[in-house]
Amino acid sequence: MLGELLAHPGVEETCTLRSRFGILAFHGGNLERGTDTIAAAAAARAGASLYAVSQPSDLRWHVPSVAFDPAASPDLARFVAHVDAAVAIHGYGREGMWTTLLVGGRNRPLAARLAHALRGTLGDGFTVVDDVPAIPERLRGLDPRNPVNLPRFAGAQLELPPRVRPGTGAPTYRPEYEAAVVDALVELATTPG
Repeated sequence: MLGELLAHPGVEETCTLRSRFGILAFHGGNLERGTDTIAAAAAARAGASLYAVSQPSDLRWHVPSVAFDPAASPDLARFVAHVDAAVAIHGYGREGMWTTLLVGGRNRPLAARLAHALRGTLGDGFTVVDDVPAIPERLRGLDPRNPVNLPRFAGAQLELPPRVRPGTGAPTYRPEYEAAVVDALVELATTPG
C-alpha cells in the first residue's frame, strides 16, 4: 500500500538526515494539511532529521500509520535507522476538540516533555492532553508498527487541530499558533532529555 502511494504522480517523499532526533509527517500535503510544513520548519530550525510524505492537491489517500513500513520505503528505513527518538506530526478534527492538542506515542517521557513545551508556548485558549486514556483510542499512536515507535527509543505522536495548521482554511487559524507549535518542537529537539 505504501509503495503504491509513493509511486503515485505528485506524491513527494522527503528524507533529510541530520541529528539523531527525528520529526515525521507522513500524511502531509493535501491529506493532513500543514503537518509537513510544521515538521519541515521545526526540523530545519532544530537541525533534526525529517521524514515527510506530501500528497498533491488532487489526492487525499489515507494510508494508515501502521502501513508505513520501512520495507516499502528505503528513505523511511534510513530515517528509522538513523534517529534514536522521533515525533510524528498528524492533523485531526473532532467536534468539541478544536483547541485540543493530543500527545500520544510509546515514549511517554518524551510525550510529557513535548506536552510541557506546548503548554509553555501556546498559552491560554488551548488544551494539551498527554494522558493516554483521555486520548481517543485511534489517535494514541501506541501501535509498535507505527513509524514513530520504530526508532530505538520510540517516540511521541502529536495530533494537531486545524486552527494551528497552515493551509486548512480554518477561520480560527493564526500564524502565531503555528509558530508556537514549531517553537515547542524545536525546544524538544534541542534540549537534552
